[in-house]
Amino acid sequence: QRQMCIRDRFWAVVPAGGAGTRLWPASRASSPKFLHDLTGSGRSLIQATVDRLEPVVGDRVVVVTGAVHEAAVREQLPGLGDGQLLCEPSPRDSMAAIGWAAAVLERRDPDAIIGSFAADHVIGDLPVFHDAVREAVDVARSGRLVTIGIEPTFPSTGFGYIQMGAPIRGTRTARKVRQFVEKPDADRAARYLATGEFRWNAGMFVVRASVLLDLLAQWHPELAAGLRRLAAEPDQLETVWPALEKIAIDHAVAEPAADEGNVAVVRGDFGWDDIGDFRSLREILTAQGANEPLTVVGDADQVEAIDASGLVLRGTDRLVALVGVQDVVVVDTPDALLVTTRDRAQDVKKVVARLKENGRTDLT
Repeated sequence: QRQMCIRDRFWAVVPAGGAGTRLWPASRASSPKFLHDLTGSGRSLIQATVDRLEPVVGDRVVVVTGAVHEAAVREQLPGLGDGQLLCEPSPRDSMAAIGWAAAVLERRDPDAIIGSFAADHVIGDLPVFHDAVREAVDVARSGRLVTIGIEPTFPSTGFGYIQMGAPIRGTRTARKVRQFVEKPDADRAARYLATGEFRWNAGMFVVRASVLLDLLAQWHPELAAGLRRLAAEPDQLETVWPALEKIAIDHAVAEPAADEGNVAVVRGDFGWDDIGDFRSLREILTAQGANEPLTVVGDADQVEAIDASGLVLRGTDRLVALVGVQDVVVVDTPDALLVTTRDRAQDVKKVVARLKENGRTDLT
């Protein structure tokens, strides 16, 4: 009965934004990565996100996305009911998105607990993920802001880190958060891992909706007031939204709350990746069993490879042929073709920047 009470009050908030410029041309501002099936699972990333949350929240999901993506999200998630899709007139970063959903849910249920889970991440070991979410909900009931910290598998310079402190009595794995730290250089990342005190920050936060907004009001009172006004007066969206401060939830709430000892971290010992670029996508697919030298997302019959290895994403009907190239990345779409290497995957965003400079926004 206790678990049911918690579950009845627990809502998943799914922020669905960002252009994923390192995954261009598969991901674009008009059709970002969360709308695509990048792993060949048959489900887009946002569909897979909602699928994996269903065992812990049922149909209690609120998606926050840009107004330009409303039709696509509704098509992919037809089960979203009234009030379960919030559409931002313009991007205001993660605090406004998550805080808006929190304010809406707070008005429906003052005791609501929310969990924020990005729409474009890939997660394995689902039973372990569900256990971590349930523990986070338990800990959040006490009034703490809770994050799920991912066990680092290598000294990544692409993720932020969470430094763990003392265990919290009466919990399974929860510890106090000493601090959140920004993406480190390689030496510092290696030192973090050597201490055993650090976890990756995956941006998963579980908290009472009212607690989140009250914490926000401490450091950003105008933003908190604006979000609560939006929940009370939804017809004022076009007036209120443009004036909201643009800031990430980490900077707005998580970091200052951690400094005051109000943040907990629970262990996330499940596979996780934010698919930051094509290199990480290839690694995800390899971990899922794509062990051939060349990994193909799409119709593999339309790819001919001779002494070639790497990753091919097919988005057209034409044949793709590779001869004598290693660790290559080929992304074939109707209006743009990307050819790069795994080692230069991070630099794909430079193409998007160049296109914008040249006024080719039709391709970005």
